[in-house]
Amino acid sequence: MSGIYIHIPFCKQACYYCDFHFSTSLKKKEELIVALIKELELRKAELQEPVETIYFGGGTPSLLTIEELRFLIDEVYKNYTVSVNPEITLEANPDDLTKQRLSGLASTQINRLSIGIQSFFEDDLKNMNRAHNAEEAKQCLEEAAKYFNNITIDLIYGIPNMDLEKWNKNLEQAFSFGINHISSYALTVEPKTALDSFIKKGTYLPLDENLALLHFNHLVERTTQEGFVHYEISNFGKPNYFSKHNTSYWQGKLYLGIGPSAHSFNGLERSWNVSNNTKYIQAIQKGALPCTVEKLTKVDHFNEYVMTGLRTIWGISLEKIETHFGTDYLQHLKISAKKYLDDGLLFISMEHGDKKSYKYTLKTTLKGKFLVDGIASELFMI
Repeated sequence: MSGIYIHIPFCKQACYYCDFHFSTSLKKKEELIVALIKELELRKAELQEPVETIYFGGGTPSLLTIEELRFLIDEVYKNYTVSVNPEITLEANPDDLTKQRLSGLASTQINRLSIGIQSFFEDDLKNMNRAHNAEEAKQCLEEAAKYFNNITIDLIYGIPNMDLEKWNKNLEQAFSFGINHISSYALTVEPKTALDSFIKKGTYLPLDENLALLHFNHLVERTTQEGFVHYEISNFGKPNYFSKHNTSYWQGKLYLGIGPSAHSFNGLERSWNVSNNTKYIQAIQKGALPCTVEKLTKVDHFNEYVMTGLRTIWGISLEKIETHFGTDYLQHLKISAKKYLDDGLLFISMEHGDKKSYKYTLKTTLKGKFLVDGIASELFMI
């Protein structure tokens, strides 16, 4: 199975922390949609496996009209083999999800909403320069639940001056809507963002890693109590509500990225489109693919598996390491992981496999989860 990601590079305004590719001008929206359709046609031979997930990301895909979304979905079905009942996700902002809008979305094949709540508090939203307000965050979830069963929301933790009580209120508010999936990320400072500039100027408080850790541990505890499974470092889903699309990334499945800045993976290579709307449109109009291609080495594949494996509940299969990469890689992993095993940040899970054998998997402990990216980098083959 495979997936298709469609990048919609438009937003009403720029969030201070965001470093994704987008434009706040909608002047080229119609041209861009035509280009997306043409890229889908140009690349239809690249995916031979059935498509089981379609994901509209951005940017703010909810800025598209119902007709535009239908048109793009129809083009996927026209050019690719799509599995029965695919997961089709739309990222959306609360201010776009009016009653009329939600009713229209429910009439399409979209069956999963990813709503960028970030916080239920007005001061947080203003400090992040979000386009919606706290009331819109609550109202859209009340209304969305009438039309969609599969809803995920984004929440940000580690915000300066957000004490544990306030963070807990965010979580309790989310639980009150019966949400089945939460993606939650620590506020981070990306280079060249407005937030980076504000902190350097002293107009925004610096981030506190200890506060973020406090919030993260509480997030893990409360979501577990509410029946969520912490299946990836930033993702918490109730059984049968894991993101199929994102899980395909972590499990190394093939995917096609359509649109400016979108990434693709065909099993042997990664490629990414130019992060410029005008250059993207001009290239596609000429029938050219404006992408950079990187052929992955054996070391690249190993390092990616280590990173994605440790971030998920599936961990790193020691059997897979030996079978796919060889005994040298397995030995490297064991030696590199020893100090983290000794420090209680990693552990080896032993589970029953086939033919009365055991499967050994390297995973993070609760203590190690918050540090997983740093730990993974220390296990990389250089």
